[in-house]
Amino acid sequence: MVVKEIMTESPASVDAASPISEVLDTINELEIRHVPVVDNGVLVGLVSDRDLRSFNLPAMVEFNNPEAASKRLEAPVSSIMRADVETVGVETEIADVIQLMVENKFGAIPVCDQIEGKLVGIVSYIDVLRAAEDLF
Repeated sequence: MVVKEIMTESPASVDAASPISEVLDTINELEIRHVPVVDNGVLVGLVSDRDLRSFNLPAMVEFNNPEAASKRLEAPVSSIMRADVETVGVETEIADVIQLMVENKFGAIPVCDQIEGKLVGIVSYIDVLRAAEDLF
């Protein structure tokens, strides 16, 4: 079995210049945990709910200085994204994806066109578990 059989095609993504608030909205609205960051369709990073928790807008700032909180949320997502992102291609074997996920504790891996670097999908641990469900 290969990635293209189980991946989520054309996943939600944000532009590198998008404000952090947009990423928060995307994650909350779509109930997802990972958002690829693109520049003209080419993957440049990834933001996870874990990255956003690390960003951690302090409650005291929000209560005492709403302007500062708003300013932090308007910073570009490129300021908190992970830029060195492991990717796989559509023909990558699922066993290889599982190995990458387990060894690196990845919850999701972007799927890119291996020549142009364009984002074409994302494969998450949920996708892998759904595929494995049929085996049991």
